[in-house]
Amino acid sequence: MNALIALSQKLEELAAAPSAAPYAIPTLWMHPPAAGEARVTNVDPHAFFLEKVNEIIAAPDETPEMLSSGGEWTKSAVVYNMFVRLTAAWDHDGDGAIGIDDAEDGYRETGTFLKAIALLPYMKRLGVNTVYLLPVTAIGVDGNKGSLGSPYAIRNPYKLDPRLAEPFLGMGVEAEYAAFVEAAHHLGMRVVMEFVFRTAAKDSEWIPDHPNWFYWIDAAVPDRSADPATANGYGNPRFSPEELQTIATRVKRNDTNSLPPPGMEYRRMFADPPEHAELTDGRYLGVAPDGRTARIPGAFADWPPDDVQPPWGDVTYLKLYDHPSFNYIAYNTIRVYDARLMQIDNENRGLWNTIINIIPHYQKNFGIDGVMIDMGHALPKRLKQSIVDRARKLNPDFAFWEENFAISVKSRQEGYNAAVGYLWSDEHLPAKLREFCHMLTTTDVPVPFFATPENHNTPRASARPGGHAFAHMVLTLNAFMPAVYFLHQGVELGETRPVNTGLGFTPEEIAALPSHLLPLFSESSLCWDNPGEMTPLVAALAEIRSRWELVVTDPRHASFHLLHTSDPMALGFARSSVDGAHALAVLVNMDCAKAVKTSVHFTTERTALSDLLTGAALTLKAGDASVTLAPGQVMVLELSEPLV
Repeated sequence: MNALIALSQKLEELAAAPSAAPYAIPTLWMHPPAAGEARVTNVDPHAFFLEKVNEIIAAPDETPEMLSSGGEWTKSAVVYNMFVRLTAAWDHDGDGAIGIDDAEDGYRETGTFLKAIALLPYMKRLGVNTVYLLPVTAIGVDGNKGSLGSPYAIRNPYKLDPRLAEPFLGMGVEAEYAAFVEAAHHLGMRVVMEFVFRTAAKDSEWIPDHPNWFYWIDAAVPDRSADPATANGYGNPRFSPEELQTIATRVKRNDTNSLPPPGMEYRRMFADPPEHAELTDGRYLGVAPDGRTARIPGAFADWPPDDVQPPWGDVTYLKLYDHPSFNYIAYNTIRVYDARLMQIDNENRGLWNTIINIIPHYQKNFGIDGVMIDMGHALPKRLKQSIVDRARKLNPDFAFWEENFAISVKSRQEGYNAAVGYLWSDEHLPAKLREFCHMLTTTDVPVPFFATPENHNTPRASARPGGHAFAHMVLTLNAFMPAVYFLHQGVELGETRPVNTGLGFTPEEIAALPSHLLPLFSESSLCWDNPGEMTPLVAALAEIRSRWELVVTDPRHASFHLLHTSDPMALGFARSSVDGAHALAVLVNMDCAKAVKTSVHFTTERTALSDLLTGAALTLKAGDASVTLAPGQVMVLELSEPLV
């Protein structure tokens, strides 16, 4: 624990001179608030952080054992998904706003790794054993939205975002991150980072030395506006209805030979890479071989090819293949690669090698345990396999997670240990939720999916119809899915403000939530002081799940059984060992507005069951019971002893 001990020593020096500045923190950062206790507390920051760091150092060493399972520890993961800049942010000086000033030796109000370390004991109390970080690398400036920019606009994936370090500490972001990973490991938590390998910031630090790793267009060509009626300017290429039909047909049958290219007018916007590029007024410009001044074009939604979104302002696509006939950005150069392009001789080998070594850099220097690959299914197969092989050569237990909404055997075949899946999109719709559960009774789960009602791109669970009752319901339900139990930052707090509006929002909701004001792009904090937070529930669920882990994590459909209920809004399922000797049941009212009365049959010899969450008794007669469930109520019932 060299980095953590160095952090403790530095804080001890600082604690000798108490801070005079006011510094408020959520009480939850210290301990669960007692009845009537204030939910925000003033502390001396030096003493507070020293106490938290020393608390971690003094805890029993639970460092996860490194096995050779190929990352299969994932199936038992209880994940806390953390966007450090947001999760660990707070209005410490109490002025009503999250400050973003870079005081040379002050206290940062946006999240930092030091504050993330202080939150690790909180996550431990929740039952978390894996921390998953949204990108924490250096962020570009060109085209960024909001006051802080998107963490996905990555300026250099080998460098950490310096804003994630505490100015008053003066140790630097790498030292803080090293201490964070050490602290997590000591408490028995693995650390998973998210990386983006297809895109980079438009002012990437790679551009001056490697202009051939990027696409370039005539600087005189403006970006297309958001008005879909405006055809002029740069954006995703236009295709005729006939071309779109051809593209769809060929892609569906995996035929990437001679895919229809964009029109010549579009291709002429692009230029060959300049020999030199200079940062001019915040963006890189260079002189192309044909004499035109060229700039880096923005990326855009790459599928379907008729997407009407305007180009994104802060990121560009990396040029993974180099071929003179494909010197443009389109679906057949960045996602469904044309077979003529996707040849070994066309691989942009210097770029590929640099990408392949990103994960090993963080393995060697910080000891991370796994990664989420953003849009990994859109990477060239050879590149993706090289990334996996290189990381697993260093650590045979290294985990790979995929940002893929499908739950398919293909993910498993490509070396992934988990995929996002689509439960988040179905869970708030009773018919879809029942359909999802029925699927689990008929199909083995090929790769664990994320059991979560939300992520950083979706509406919040507590903002769905039913609000707190719905969030309570799905947090409970998800704990017993054959999946990764996934807690998106703030779901346990009852947070209602989305981080971003990328998935599942109506046009009206998007208009009411301007992206540049959202937490993905600007300063914000979670509702840490919400008296309706659900941390005791999550801790209880994680404990029950842990006792029943061998049954709950079983991916076989024979372990998942739907129960017959008389009311269509009552959903029940049992999780059992395949021999049926060990089982627990989950019974839920999917209606968060009104109570339901239902009959239900349980396969058990017990004459009474007790809800593990509330202690409420349920009387059985030959396995049959009649029960009234409050809006959104969930009961968790042991039908036998757990399988040990």
